[in-house]
Amino acid sequence: MKNRISDLLKIEYPIIQAGMVWCSGWRLASAVSNAGGLGIIGSGSMKPDLLREHIQKCRENTNQNFAVNIPLLFSFAEEHIDIIIQEKVPIVFTSAGNPKIWTEKLKSHSIIVAHVISNLKFALKAVDAGVDALVCEGFEAGGHNGIEENTTFCLLPLIKQHVSIPLIAAGGICSGRSMLATMVLGADGVQIGSRFVVSEESSAHMNFKKKILAIKDGDTILTLKELTPVRMIKNNFYSQIEKAYLNDASIDDLENILGKGRAKKGMFLGDVDDGELEIGQVASLLQSIKPARVIIDEIMQEFHLAKKACIRF
Repeated sequence: MKNRISDLLKIEYPIIQAGMVWCSGWRLASAVSNAGGLGIIGSGSMKPDLLREHIQKCRENTNQNFAVNIPLLFSFAEEHIDIIIQEKVPIVFTSAGNPKIWTEKLKSHSIIVAHVISNLKFALKAVDAGVDALVCEGFEAGGHNGIEENTTFCLLPLIKQHVSIPLIAAGGICSGRSMLATMVLGADGVQIGSRFVVSEESSAHMNFKKKILAIKDGDTILTLKELTPVRMIKNNFYSQIEKAYLNDASIDDLENILGKGRAKKGMFLGDVDDGELEIGQVASLLQSIKPARVIIDEIMQEFHLAKKACIRF
């Protein structure tokens, strides 16, 4: 399927797997790339040596393009940039920070740069920084989000009105029909996270995967806006946050509740009661754990069927 994103990233299908901390290591990234999409290593949970190991293992397991996601406010961001350049990673997805700081350096090494944005202001700044593509992420998405609570289907057409570079829709997408819907609104590709968390190759703990498959609509919530907005599953940990808000908790109080390693505890180590379980609203649609290749094949089959149905209509 040729379009601006598949041509830019040199992939078969314009499907990008999100770079999710604790869930997207080299196994998932290489599996997605081998299936025709773009696999991404989520570096936000990795120290520099571990990132290098994942990049090298990913390259050993696929001869297709893959990428690394870097949260720019992450303490190891500079070291990660250097490793990416040394290892000749072809594509970088940046998020959570100012793209102007690193985009020029990355592009000077012929690295394609896409940046995740949540509103028009950040989109225009990213374009000014010289990025090659934008990920327009609505607040339906799991993990860290924009504070504005812009939905994907409101954000995407707004950004389309103001920028000309390729756009990737993210948030609330897990099927061929939702992929087609975003393209009607101006997307050139989609970034999918939650569906790949429950893939066989995901490094998420099985307890977390089973928890995802059991949740219903309304079981996730965007919270902790005073620190960094994050969408998570409502569990015992969230109940502590909710109680703190009712007691007019300060930012320091919220930071103490969050502590360190809370996301690792939930998503990687499998404590689904007291860990932070980051997942998108679309999780209530997910019903099974499947290989990444099967997920991509099903998405593309449904996409083409939905497109034909629209043409007949």
